[in-house]
Amino acid sequence: LFACRKRLNASREVDPVELPNCQLIKGIERGSEDIDILPNGLAFISSGLKYPGMHSFVPDKPGEIFLMDLNEENPRAVELRISRGFDLASFSPHGMSTYVDEDDSVYLFVVNHPHQKSTVEVFKFSEDDNSLVHLKTVRHDLLSSVNDIVAVGPDSFYATNDHYFFDFILIFLEMFLGLTWSNVVYYSPQEVKEVAAGFYSANGINMSPDGKYIYVADIFDHNVHVMEKHANWNLTHVKTLQLDTLLDNLSIDPHTGDIWTGCHPNGMKLIYYSPENLPASEVLRIQNILSEKPTVTRVYADNGSVLQGSSVAAVYEGKLLIGTVFHRALYCKL
Repeated sequence: LFACRKRLNASREVDPVELPNCQLIKGIERGSEDIDILPNGLAFISSGLKYPGMHSFVPDKPGEIFLMDLNEENPRAVELRISRGFDLASFSPHGMSTYVDEDDSVYLFVVNHPHQKSTVEVFKFSEDDNSLVHLKTVRHDLLSSVNDIVAVGPDSFYATNDHYFFDFILIFLEMFLGLTWSNVVYYSPQEVKEVAAGFYSANGINMSPDGKYIYVADIFDHNVHVMEKHANWNLTHVKTLQLDTLLDNLSIDPHTGDIWTGCHPNGMKLIYYSPENLPASEVLRIQNILSEKPTVTRVYADNGSVLQGSSVAAVYEGKLLIGTVFHRALYCKL
C-alpha cells in the first residue's frame, strides 16, 4: 500500500505557477487528452475519452477530434467531421500522432477504445472541408491496452501499452502490486513486435526531431526513458530521467528538440475524483535530455481551480496548448 501511494504521489500538493496570457478554449468541456500540432500550426485535439475507472463528465456522448489553427489571432476549436462508415457511437479517442507523407498528405493515427477494447484508427485529413476520412482500423493481440502512439510512416507506428490487463479490477491489482508488465510495441503491416518492456505503466511516447531516439514516459515510475531507434525498428535503452511527478503525454518542439509534457502532480486525486479535492495540473519543459544534466522547468501549475488533470502540453511559435484527461483545455501565449 505504501509503494502504491508513492507511485501515485498521493501526498503531493502543487505550488502554483501562473502564466499571464491564458484562456480556456471554448467548446472543449470533456477532455483534451492528447494534442498533436502539424508543422503548419494546425493542432488536432482528442476529446471525450472513456477509460476504465476514469472520471467522465459526459460518459454517454461519443468522442470527438477538434482542430485549431494556431496561426489565427484568436484561434478557436472546430470539431472535425468524420467520414461515413466509421462507428462514431463507440468512439473513445486517447493518444494521437500525425504523419505527413512525401506528397504532403496528412495521416492522423488515433488510439480508440470502442466497447472497452483497444484499436488504432487511421484517418486521412482533408483540409479543404475540415474532415477526417477513415482509412482502416488496426487490431492486434500485442496492442492490448494502448495508451499513446507515434507514427513513423503512413501505416506504421510505435505504441505504448499502459497495462498488461484492460479489465479495471485487474488493472487496479496490477498497479497495486507494482507489476512491471507494460511495454512498447512496433506495428507495421509486415511486422508486429515488442521492442521495449519492463515499465510500470508506459504512457506518452514520441520521437526526437532527427528520428534517432524514442522517448517513453512511465507515468507510475515518474520518469522519461530515452531509447535509441535502430534500422530494424528495435529500441535500446540509453538513459532515464527521473522526476517527481506523473508524466502523461510527451510533445516535442521540432525546432529545439525540447520535450513538453502534461503531468499529474497527485495521481490519487486523478483516479479517485472528488469535486472537493480536485486533481491538479502541471506542465514541464525538458531541455537537452541527452546531456548529463538536462534542464527541467515547471512552466505551469494549477491546483485544479482552472484546469484539472493535465495530460499534454504542446507548443507552436510561442503558443502553448494544455490538454486534460476529462476536463477543459487551455490556450496560452508564452
